[in-house]
Amino acid sequence: MTVPHDAMLGQERVAAGGGVGSENGAGAYFPGGTFEYRKTFSVPEEYRGRRIVLEFEGVYRDATVYINGDYAGQRPFGYAQFLIDADRFLRFGEDNEIRVEARSHRDSRWYTGAGIYRDTWLLVGGPVRISPDGVRVTTPEIERELAVAEVATRVENDSIAIRTVDVRTEIRDGAGTVVASDVSRITVLPGEPALCRQRLYIDDPALWGPDSPNLYAVGVTLRDGDGEVDTETVSFGIRSLRLDPRRGLRINGETVKLRGACVHHDNGVLGAATFARAEERRVEILKAAGFNAIRMSHNPMSRAMLDACDRLGVLVVDEAFDVWTSGKSEFDYSLSFPEWWERDIESMVAKDFNHPSVVLYSIGNEIPETGSAVGAAQGRALAEKVRALDGTRYVTNAVNGMLAVLADLATLREQTAATADEGAGINTLMADPGEMMNAVSSSELVSRRTAESFALLDVAGMNYAESRYALDKDLFPNRIILGTETFPTRIDGNWRLVERYGHVIGDFTWTGWDYLGEVGIGRPQYLTPDSPRPSFVAPYPYLLAGCGDIDITGHRRPASYYREIVFGLRAEPYLAVRRPQYYGQTAASTPWAWSDTVSSWTWPGFENEPIAVEVYSDADEVELFLNGRSLGRRPVGADHRFRTEFDTVHEPGELLAIAYRDGAESGRAALRSATGQALLRAEADRPVIGAADGDLAYVTLTLTDTAGTLHTGADRPVSVEVTGDGVLAGFGSADPSTEERFDAKERHTYQGRALAVIRPTGTGEIRLTAAAPGCEPAEVTVTVAAATADVTADVTVK
Repeated sequence: MTVPHDAMLGQERVAAGGGVGSENGAGAYFPGGTFEYRKTFSVPEEYRGRRIVLEFEGVYRDATVYINGDYAGQRPFGYAQFLIDADRFLRFGEDNEIRVEARSHRDSRWYTGAGIYRDTWLLVGGPVRISPDGVRVTTPEIERELAVAEVATRVENDSIAIRTVDVRTEIRDGAGTVVASDVSRITVLPGEPALCRQRLYIDDPALWGPDSPNLYAVGVTLRDGDGEVDTETVSFGIRSLRLDPRRGLRINGETVKLRGACVHHDNGVLGAATFARAEERRVEILKAAGFNAIRMSHNPMSRAMLDACDRLGVLVVDEAFDVWTSGKSEFDYSLSFPEWWERDIESMVAKDFNHPSVVLYSIGNEIPETGSAVGAAQGRALAEKVRALDGTRYVTNAVNGMLAVLADLATLREQTAATADEGAGINTLMADPGEMMNAVSSSELVSRRTAESFALLDVAGMNYAESRYALDKDLFPNRIILGTETFPTRIDGNWRLVERYGHVIGDFTWTGWDYLGEVGIGRPQYLTPDSPRPSFVAPYPYLLAGCGDIDITGHRRPASYYREIVFGLRAEPYLAVRRPQYYGQTAASTPWAWSDTVSSWTWPGFENEPIAVEVYSDADEVELFLNGRSLGRRPVGADHRFRTEFDTVHEPGELLAIAYRDGAESGRAALRSATGQALLRAEADRPVIGAADGDLAYVTLTLTDTAGTLHTGADRPVSVEVTGDGVLAGFGSADPSTEERFDAKERHTYQGRALAVIRPTGTGEIRLTAAAPGCEPAEVTVTVAAATADVTADVTVK
C-alpha cells in the first residue's frame, strides 16, 4: 500500500453491530479493527551520528510505533501530527523495519477512516539543526510602505559541545526576488535549544487577504566555519487581524464577513486518505461556490488543506476537539483527553502558525461541559494554552446551548411551553428540532450557564443559535458572535442577521461538502403512516450524510446555488426540479435537508405528470416558460426568501426562467431535456499533473446526449481501466445509499455522473478507458510531468 492510505475503506460494511461510533450509521456502517503497517528500509552507514526523526501528520487512531521490534512511541489522538525519535532504534548499514499499529472502534460520531491516512516523513539532520516546525514568522507592524517580519528560529544542539552558528535569513516575494535579509549569530548550549529572533523589513509589502492571497517565502540557513549546517524554508503572509463588536472581524483594515463551510476531513471516494491535490481541489470548488472560509470540523486541518487555503485565499477556523472529558462515543478521545490535550494543542498550533489563512482556533465543538463551572475552567485552560503558544489569532469554541443544559431540558421544556410565542407553540417546537434548539439556546438558563464559557473566548461560537444574535447585542454588548454551525435551510435569515449586526462576523453551514457517515441526516423524507416523523439515521446500506452543498464527487447541488444567490454573488436565477415521483406527498425531513430537487428537466416515464419547479433568484420577479409558453410571473427576492415555486406538468423540451429587476431582465437560466441515446464522456480536471507531492487526476464520467445535456435518467454501470503510469485510487458516485465499493473498477452512475481518481506512479502518460452498456467507450489521457517518491508500506488488518 502507498500512504496516505485509509485502511477502513477496504473493509466490508456491516448492517448491524460493530460499527464505528455510538450508532452504526455514524461511521457509515464500516467496522472498526486493528490495522498494521510495516515498512522495511535501509539506513546508510553515513547517517550514524545524525538525528533521524519520523514525522506522522496523522494516524487514526491510538497509533503505536515500533522500530525493529522495540516500542518507539504512541499517540492516542487520531488528528495530531507527532514525532518519533528513531535514530536510537536504527541499525546503520542494514535493513530496518518500522511497524505502526492503529485501532479504531466506536470512537467517533462520523466516518473517520483508519490507519496512516496523512503523509509521513523521515527527517534527517545533524546534531545542530533547526527544530521541526522551528521557523515561525509574525508580522507585528504593517504599514503601506513598510512591514516588519519577525522570524523566530529554534535551534537545537544534541552534541556535547557548545556550538555557535550564523543564522542567515532571506525573505523572497512571490516572484522569487529577495526583498529582505539578515545574518545573526547564535550560541547553542548542549541539550538546551536556543531561539534566534530576527526583525526584517519589507518595503511596499504585498498583503495577504481573501481577494489577494500574496505569499512570501522565508529561507533560514545555519552555517558554521565548515559550511552549511541546516536549512529550512516556510511560507507566510503579511496581514493584520482586528476584532471588535462594531466593525466585526477586519483583515488589513477591511471588515470581512465569513461565508463559511463546515467540512469533515474525508475525501469522498478516497475515504480519509489525505492527498494534497484532493485537499486543494476541495478548497478550489468551495471557493468557486461562494465560500470564503472553512471550519474544519471537528479536528485539526491537514497541512495540505492549509497550504491550499493560503494559496487560494480561503480563511480557516481550525478546530481542536469534538470531546473533552465527557464522552460522546463508547471509546472516544475523552479517555485520553486529560493526559494528552496540551500536547495535542501544541501540535495544532505548531502546524498552523505560519499559515495566514488561519484566523481562529476553536478549542472544541458542542462540548457539554461548557454549561458547568468546571467545564468553563477547563475551557479557560485550553484558551490560555492556545494564547500562550500563538497570541496573533483569536480563540473560539463552537457551543451548542442545548447540549450545555442537557440535564435540565425537562424543566426548560415546561418554561418554554409557558413562554412560547403564539406562532411557535410548544408542539411546534417539539416537532421542529431547529426551532427547539433555538428556543433552548435563547433561554435565560443557557444565558446564565454559558456566560463564563463564552466570556473566556475572543469570539462566541454558536451552533444552531441564531436566536441569540440580536438578544446578545443588549445582554452582552462586548460579545462577538460567530455562527459556527447552522442549518442550510436557514441561510437567508441567518445571512440577513450577519449583515445587519456588526458583532456577528459570519455563518458556517452544516455542511459545505457532503461526507461519509452520519448517514442520512440530510436525506429527503416524506410522511407515511409507518413514518409519522423524520428519522436522523438512515438504515443500511446508506453511506452518506446527504447534507452538503457539494456532493462527495465535487458536484454542486441546488442548495449551493441558492446560497450563492443569498450571498449576493450570483445574478442569474437557478432552476431546481422536485422529483416527480413524490409529487403531492408531505416532506418531513430533518433541518439539515434541502428540498428533494435535481437541476434537470429529464424525467423519463413522467411525461404529462404533475411536477413542481423551484426557482431561486434575488430579483423582484421571475417568469417561467415551458417550451416557449409562459407559466406566469411570481415575486421572488429577499422578501420571499429568494425562491418561488411553479406547479406544472412535465413536458420534455426546454424550461426557461427569466428574472426581472425594476421591470428589466436581469438574468436567465434554462434546463433542457436530454434526447436520444446516452453517450459516455470522460473528462480530466487537468491535462498535466505532477507525480510527486500527492498529486492526482480527477476524471468525471458523464452520460449525455449529443448536445452535451446530462442524461440524469439513464444511469447504468460504468467500468474503468487505467493503464500507463498511474493506478486507480478511487471510483464512485454521489449515490447516498449503495453497497458498491470505492475500490472497485465498476460503479453505477448517479444522476448521470461518476468520478474516477487516478494516482500517478511515475512520469509518462496515464490512460483511462471507460465502458458502459449501450455506449461507445470513452477515453482520456493525462500526462505525468515529474518523478515520484517511494513512500510505501505493507498493511495487514487484524
